[in-house]
Amino acid sequence: MTFEEIIQQVKNGNIAPIYFLYGDEPYFIDKISEIVQKHALTDEERGFNEIIMYGRDANVTNLVHAARQYPMGAGKQLIIVREAQHLDNIDILESYFKNPLQTTILVITYKYKTFDKRTKNYLTLSKQPKAVLFESKKLYDNQMNQWINDFAKEKGLIIEPRASALLIEYLGTELEKVVQSIEKLTVAIGPVKKQITVDDVAKFIGISKEYNPFELQSAIINRDIMKANRIVKAFSANQKDNPIQLVVSVLFAYFSKLLLYYYIPDKNNKYAVAATLKVNPFFVDEYRKGFQNYKGVKIPEIISLLREYDMKSKGFGNISASGGDLLKELIFKIMH
Repeated sequence: MTFEEIIQQVKNGNIAPIYFLYGDEPYFIDKISEIVQKHALTDEERGFNEIIMYGRDANVTNLVHAARQYPMGAGKQLIIVREAQHLDNIDILESYFKNPLQTTILVITYKYKTFDKRTKNYLTLSKQPKAVLFESKKLYDNQMNQWINDFAKEKGLIIEPRASALLIEYLGTELEKVVQSIEKLTVAIGPVKKQITVDDVAKFIGISKEYNPFELQSAIINRDIMKANRIVKAFSANQKDNPIQLVVSVLFAYFSKLLLYYYIPDKNNKYAVAATLKVNPFFVDEYRKGFQNYKGVKIPEIISLLREYDMKSKGFGNISASGGDLLKELIFKIMH
């Protein structure tokens, strides 16, 4: 069952007796737990029928005992076990998983790690029709743009592709950080404006509109040496916010896709190209421009340079050069 399906079922009142939520991405786990908590009980029922436990402090035997008790003055009781990855003797729960009480809703959040599929708990839960066993996986980089677009759409907003890319590059794939930033932007731009722009991200999230890896990438694509040098100089003066590793990551992603672009037979169909490269169609023109300005034999050379300087930035084959100096060398070699 997908995240969206679980959320919809809970909102429709179809709440399972057991939710075992595990995986590397805490956002989906927390969201499901939050939605179940919101819909499982009325405000009047919570006082006597809602129990919150934490893995470090909880005793599994006491947890099973609590789960087998009947609710007081309500049809259901809710037990949420947060940070269950810290529970001792978690295997004891198997007996409860085999025969859960219909009047108990047990939510177990097992975060930041996978759940061993060879254990009795996992095998029992996977066969238990009354249980929802959900693995929360981190999104890949190429999934983030669509996810951000969908999340913004839920809030009645549109986000510019460049603004979305800027958020992804600086916040990564940690959904909680991305959500917090979009919610901050929603408040900042006000109820009337319905589009989040690069200017909004620069102003309210604190990311420079002019001096960021994407502007450097744009300068390289267009062979604008003066602009590239200006950005590199700014990066060198503020290496903490613009580490060479971040720049290399952005450029490596671009030139790797540019190499793939060379082998696409039909380059005229923007949407087919975007699908092949796994990018927003908005960015296809950047690959067309790179195709015009960089010969095919140059691309593998650039990719090799990016790998070399990434290693140098981590101390391999480099004794004294700073990140700023390495970046200057790298960009010079890419553009000449």
